[in-house]
Amino acid sequence: MNKIAIIKLSAMGDIIHSMVALQFIKKHYPNIQIDWFVEKAFSKVLENNPHIDNIYTLNLKSIKKDKKEIFTQLKLIKNYSKHNYDLIIDAQGLIKSAIVSRLLGKNVVGFSKDSIREKFAVNFYKQKVLISYDSNVIDRNAKIMSNSLNFNIRKEDILNKEPFLFFKDEDKKIYDYLSNTKRNILLIVGASWPSKMYSKEKFVKIINSIDENFLIAWGSEVEKDIANYLEKNTTNAKMLPKIDLNSLKALVSKVDLVIGNDTGPTHMAWALNIPSITLFGNTPGYRNTYETKINKIIESNSKVNPYKLDKNDFSIKDIDESSIVKVAKEILYEEKN
Repeated sequence: MNKIAIIKLSAMGDIIHSMVALQFIKKHYPNIQIDWFVEKAFSKVLENNPHIDNIYTLNLKSIKKDKKEIFTQLKLIKNYSKHNYDLIIDAQGLIKSAIVSRLLGKNVVGFSKDSIREKFAVNFYKQKVLISYDSNVIDRNAKIMSNSLNFNIRKEDILNKEPFLFFKDEDKKIYDYLSNTKRNILLIVGASWPSKMYSKEKFVKIINSIDENFLIAWGSEVEKDIANYLEKNTTNAKMLPKIDLNSLKALVSKVDLVIGNDTGPTHMAWALNIPSITLFGNTPGYRNTYETKINKIIESNSKVNPYKLDKNDFSIKDIDESSIVKVAKEILYEEKN
């Protein structure tokens, strides 16, 4: 096996949860070539990773806006297929990722019929890997990649992982927002759905309960308004300028704690071995994170069905801010002693 392609198109958190497997693949096969296929919007998450030889971007989302774009994307994939991969791993498990995988070559590995929601995708796979859909997503990604290459990634391996997000040529001005005298806490206030976002009023209470330096990241106008609100209603919080994913990786690597919703930027902390608190309402905490001594989860009281997420479940806003403050102080102070 000399050359493999990994198909994980989106979203940021899912890509991060897949990337952990790369370091273990390289330990077993140090000379193997690994190419990654991803939606263009998320490519910077993968950039500068020494375990990835080539990052190939697609823009399948553009097809929704312009049906003619399908021909552009098909032509692009056809050109990529000339690389003659020995193995193609569809770590996404969607019909669109399965089609991309099969267009790249015949030797495609994917999840089995009982392991994915879009079951038609299995028709494009030569090999199929069984692991329950409601299993932890990090375990799922580790299994499909390691089984495909005839070795195992153990939970112990993942818990003892090396940081696996990399950056260079970042905006050095972001470091001016870090304090040299106080601990730095990064808040991730956004998410893909409004119902996955914690209350801005409760974020204010968290900031006012911990006498440290808070930084607020944002990536949309809605998130910018929240960041501005937090800065105006506290004395120890600073709204960051808009930064790209490369600089965000760099910033996360420097802070003492990340507190945020179940979204890609929050999961960067786990990937970089930085302490974190991830907040869950209508998504399953047990499935979407690896809880460790420094990476904690706090969930609402909702009973979440991973097979059918409820976007109208705003229970994340019911989480008591005092419970977040308590865990934050335990991480910041007890872990330091």
